[in-house]
Amino acid sequence: MNTTHYQTVVARQPIFDRDLAIYAYELLYRGALRTGDKPLSGKSGDSATSQVINDVFIDFGIEKVVGKHIAFLNMTRNHLIKGEPLPFAHDQVVLEILEDIAADDDVITAVEKLVDQGYKIALDDFIFNESLWPLIKLADIIKIDILALSSEQLEQYVSLLKQEDVKLLAEKVESQQQFEQCKALGFDYFQGFFFSKPVLIKDTPIPGSQLHILNLIAELHDPKIDFDEIEELISCDVSLSYKLLKLLNSAAFALPQKVDSIKRGLVILGFDAIKAWTTLIALNSINPTTPELMTLTLIRAKMCENLASDFDSNPDTAFTVGLFSTIEAMLLHPKADLLEALPLTDPVKQALLNQQGELGEMLKIVMLCEHGLWDNITPPPISIADFGEAYLNATQWAIDIQTSL
Repeated sequence: MNTTHYQTVVARQPIFDRDLAIYAYELLYRGALRTGDKPLSGKSGDSATSQVINDVFIDFGIEKVVGKHIAFLNMTRNHLIKGEPLPFAHDQVVLEILEDIAADDDVITAVEKLVDQGYKIALDDFIFNESLWPLIKLADIIKIDILALSSEQLEQYVSLLKQEDVKLLAEKVESQQQFEQCKALGFDYFQGFFFSKPVLIKDTPIPGSQLHILNLIAELHDPKIDFDEIEELISCDVSLSYKLLKLLNSAAFALPQKVDSIKRGLVILGFDAIKAWTTLIALNSINPTTPELMTLTLIRAKMCENLASDFDSNPDTAFTVGLFSTIEAMLLHPKADLLEALPLTDPVKQALLNQQGELGEMLKIVMLCEHGLWDNITPPPISIADFGEAYLNATQWAIDIQTSL
């Protein structure tokens, strides 16, 4: 008997409320054969969705992917109308009905049963037609692709749907300007990576507090700095050294022995690792617009570290590339100006500025993974399944680190 085995490949995209607090994460996923990486479709797509549900909610646990937040989960037509018991509580998920699912009697009946069980329903990539009214009446959230509509159409949709008891979610919000526009129109939730693409402050001096942090980071990454100098630099900043020692002794690190001094940390973790973690703490003190930016930074840095060997790169250097990849959004100044002040190696700078070289290619691929664009990774240096595993591990690790910071 032949059995087909699937590997779940998962990424996540944040969904914010009007105050830029995380409301939920949409799970972006596909199924791949464990022995290959061809995407699945049709009935195989239903099998892949079943595998996603089993893997995410049963095998490794949804908290490792979204922490304590809600997960938005796509449902196929077959999964809706089969009416099989779902292996997760109604308060853990929002079930998304895809735009290509016809609102026929079978689907409407199935959705009514899910609503009666307490599940929240979202209509994905919503384009209005009269046949959708029964689903609109059942939905809690309607997701609108803002790039698919003109400004006039967007206003008409908001005016029409706000008459119903539904929340509106703006999809594909990729800039601060789009966020502000949708917020003014009355949208309740916002999905996209606009938080990592803020409006930059140009031709304006960096504030003193941020300049101090940048100077500290520059000193840390001075190639001439030695063991004793880095110990002194960190130890002289009481807040920084306290936070570093607290982090190193947290459950996220699970070191076999207590780290009671910066010198001890340097001995146990090594020179480059301590520089990277000190840089992370320093950046975290800036208080970015949204904590999700730091979470994204952590996941990206860990992913780069995990993939370093596949790009003939040093793991600590790769971690640093991921760490600095969001510095523009953190400090709200052009990346080129900020990196000019830092004594980073040319390969690191080229990776960060132009995504060039082995490190740049690695960073580009990690960013494609974040968006769930696995099919754009050609040719993949490792299997898509391995990318999925690396992403899940990095996400869980980032959640643990955020708890410890």
